[in-house]
Amino acid sequence: MKEHNYRVIMSAGGTGGHIFPALAVARAIKKIDHKTEILFVGAEGKMEMEKIPQAGFPIVGLKISGLRRKFSLKNLGLPFKVLSSLRKAGKVLNDFKPHVVAGFGGYASGPVLRKASTYRIPTILQEQNSYPGLTNRILAKKATKIFVAYEKMERFFEASKIVLTGNPVRSMFLNMDVSKKQGAEFFDLDPEKFTILAVGGSLGARTINESLCKIIPDLEEKDFQLIWQSGRHYAAQRCEALGSVINEGFVVREFIKEMDMAYAAADIVISRAGAIAISELQNVGKPVIFIPSPNVSEDHQTKNARALVEKEAAMLLPDSEARERLKDFIFELAEDEQKRKSLAANIKKMAYPDAADTIAEAIMNMAKERRERNRNEHS
Repeated sequence: MKEHNYRVIMSAGGTGGHIFPALAVARAIKKIDHKTEILFVGAEGKMEMEKIPQAGFPIVGLKISGLRRKFSLKNLGLPFKVLSSLRKAGKVLNDFKPHVVAGFGGYASGPVLRKASTYRIPTILQEQNSYPGLTNRILAKKATKIFVAYEKMERFFEASKIVLTGNPVRSMFLNMDVSKKQGAEFFDLDPEKFTILAVGGSLGARTINESLCKIIPDLEEKDFQLIWQSGRHYAAQRCEALGSVINEGFVVREFIKEMDMAYAAADIVISRAGAIAISELQNVGKPVIFIPSPNVSEDHQTKNARALVEKEAAMLLPDSEARERLKDFIFELAEDEQKRKSLAANIKKMAYPDAADTIAEAIMNMAKERRERNRNEHS
């Protein structure tokens, strides 16, 4: 470690919704100053321990997990994991000596930011959702700055700390210049036909999959095309109705890496309402039917989607109604080109394409202030 370099610790994990924004900001920091040293802290056994090194950044793991909502004997060990993680977080901070610590969500963010605040190291939070979880509401009390993706977050955080930046997204969704023709041809589809993209996140969504299964014959009758990310968890759940049309305008994959091509090919999108999925859709500007997952804390996906519906930037279909009403929602949009254009334009207005750069610049400014303060204290 070179003493003159800036040093930043970033904590993110558990889901791509935490990891992707953190990586986008890490890359933006490197663009500002490639010598800045960045160390990630995650939770042992979680996806960040694989994804972060793949992206070229070092990571340290803490033995930490969340509280299980239902009774579980594993909850009894949680206090010991928290104490162990706080000790290890303290050691990481002492060894790495960061100028700033940034939390993007995930189990490890709690111990790392809590410990950093006791050391009086500047801390920042990046809250992706319109309704923050309990951990971020607690950490916010000691945070230096809080970067948010939605308006009206003064309900949860101290107004003077809030900076509205939107969510950082992967670079492939910024200034996207892929045409519908290019996207359709990438998937061997007809660019002249109406195309639906259905995604339930990287793990899949049972409700979306079962709802689509019910209407495959209807989509086939209309000669609609479908790009369907079924998810790893539900890959075996593909319905029998797909058998006859699997090679005729229906593309079904467990996971789609080339999401820029998929978005470009689509006339409408069916999606869960995770914060990062919404931010990607804001940047690409597509009419979308959100089916929020009910299996998330504080029902935050529904709150995320409602923030867009209030601005006439999306349609909201409750999970409990999707199996019966998805066809009606799709056909309504397919038959109303003006509504599709209006939804696409309104959601595009909500995009924050500079989110990663804005947060990175703020982190670097805080790092400079911290380094100068350290020098003055030791001079």
